[in-house]
Amino acid sequence: MRKIVFLDAETLGKVDGMEAYSQFGEFIAYDYTPAEQIIERIADAEIIITNSAKISREIIEASPKLRLICIAATGMNIIDLEAAKEHNVAVKNVAGYSTDSVTQVTFAMALELMQQTRFYNDFSREGYINAQCYRHKMPAFNEIAGKRWGVIGLGNIGRNVAKVAQAFGAEVVYYSTSGKNDNPNYQRLSLEQLMSSCDIISIHAPLNDQTRNLIDYDKLSLMKKSAIIINLGRGGIINESALQQALDNEIISGAGIDVFTQEPIVSENPLLKVKNPERLVLAPHIGWTSVEARNKIVGMIANNIKTWIEQNN
Repeated sequence: MRKIVFLDAETLGKVDGMEAYSQFGEFIAYDYTPAEQIIERIADAEIIITNSAKISREIIEASPKLRLICIAATGMNIIDLEAAKEHNVAVKNVAGYSTDSVTQVTFAMALELMQQTRFYNDFSREGYINAQCYRHKMPAFNEIAGKRWGVIGLGNIGRNVAKVAQAFGAEVVYYSTSGKNDNPNYQRLSLEQLMSSCDIISIHAPLNDQTRNLIDYDKLSLMKKSAIIINLGRGGIINESALQQALDNEIISGAGIDVFTQEPIVSENPLLKVKNPERLVLAPHIGWTSVEARNKIVGMIANNIKTWIEQNN
């Protein structure tokens, strides 16, 4: 009987429909698999599923029965794709499942930074009680309407963010990280033009040779002092040390970060040392993790397995 192993099912949390994998063979799900146990656990597996467990050349070469790797995510950087190709192992990812989820988190961060929600919540519980004159003590907040919103990476998620930003009344412009994306609905700018002219910048690009350390201190220095930047793409696109300096030096107003160069975040990360933490909103790479998005992943993986079996048996 065909064996299917999910190496890190706990990364999807509580989801519906995973029992459907049993229709394709013997299905075993591990909550988490340490790197040193991967080879042992997939030794006789024909199909494996992974969200974040890295599958190296060594693992592929040590798994002679392996024929299909299903990634419970869009990014494929956790797989040695060259080794997989050499050993005739198919690799299937899932795409498009998290567009609405990432868009929502993008605006949650933008609104937190622009609306000062945390401050007003705390003030309502403390300073607002029996207050007579209080508004002079409160920070100003700004509207998205009338602002210029710059999107870096105008793929599925970037286009959805652009659509919502327009609904808020923002003017949308974009920068194509590949240099190949032309969208007639929005003005395309150079990176320097976008950084210097936008009030809100959100990143929705993959990490590759064109985007690694794309946003350094020099690029952040081009931004308006009142502007904010949000990264829902990948860690490493914004240089984290440069962002800490830009926030501490009040070069920019604020930042929202959902992705980090090293995940989980390490104690030495410079973003944990920002002097004015109210300028920075952090999240533990949750942009893709709405209940609806995680349930979509389960179904899309099942479809990938079904399609592969039909094509190869």
